[in-house]
Amino acid sequence: MRRGESLKPALPQVEYLDKFARYFSRNKQKNMKLNRSLAVVAGLTAALQVATAGNITGKVTLKGTPPAEKEITQLKDDAQCGKLHTTVAKTRFYVVGAGGGLADTVVMLKGITGKSTGAAAAPLIIDQKGCEYLPYVAAAQTGQKILVKNSDPMMHNVHPTPVNTAGGNKEDNKAQFPGGADLTFSFPGTENFLRFKCDVHPWMFSYITVVDHPYFAVTDKDGAFTIKDVPPGKYTVVALHRKAALTGVEQAIEVTADGAKADFTLDAK
Repeated sequence: MRRGESLKPALPQVEYLDKFARYFSRNKQKNMKLNRSLAVVAGLTAALQVATAGNITGKVTLKGTPPAEKEITQLKDDAQCGKLHTTVAKTRFYVVGAGGGLADTVVMLKGITGKSTGAAAAPLIIDQKGCEYLPYVAAAQTGQKILVKNSDPMMHNVHPTPVNTAGGNKEDNKAQFPGGADLTFSFPGTENFLRFKCDVHPWMFSYITVVDHPYFAVTDKDGAFTIKDVPPGKYTVVALHRKAALTGVEQAIEVTADGAKADFTLDAK
């Protein structure tokens, strides 16, 4: 700049930048208020859904006399595993409790996809105890961690063998020594009765059904179940059992804030 030249020509540009900054600041504040309002609305909507959600309760009953469970002779004859049992270990195909209630039945809503909360859910725990997988039947969400423990004084190998490989479920095989760290598995695809086995002890199996939402349960020793916090609406609920209902038995229900009831009777096969 030469001596004597004025600064006035530059002032309009400074004023323009100042106005732009004030405009941007005002709109930023408006957007922040809008985002906060949207967050509040979303929170209220979620809270309303929880407030009006109901539980689906019921019981699965077995009709007829199931085949007798068989003694696991391989376990009894194993030098290490046999001494871990004080009673005869048998297969667990039909676990029938009070009033004919059927355990190990997976009950879930049908036709719901993309609603998994598995990434944030507590892990499903599978243990190896007495050279058996516990529980024998379980369920988890897609993306949910499945932690496998070894409470036995011998080595096992944990070998999931999924069939839904097209859905991203991958076979794996990991050795696990006594007192070793928990093994972690997770599956992105839905699958009924995904099998876990141990090749070291070939009678060891666990079956995990993987679903894409949190609306499921596994019946207890008396056949009872509860599916919690289901949003109100009409649904199809399905009961699956490895022997009595491998492809599932369905019924239509309507869930209100008071919940819904869904009982099933499965035939012994």
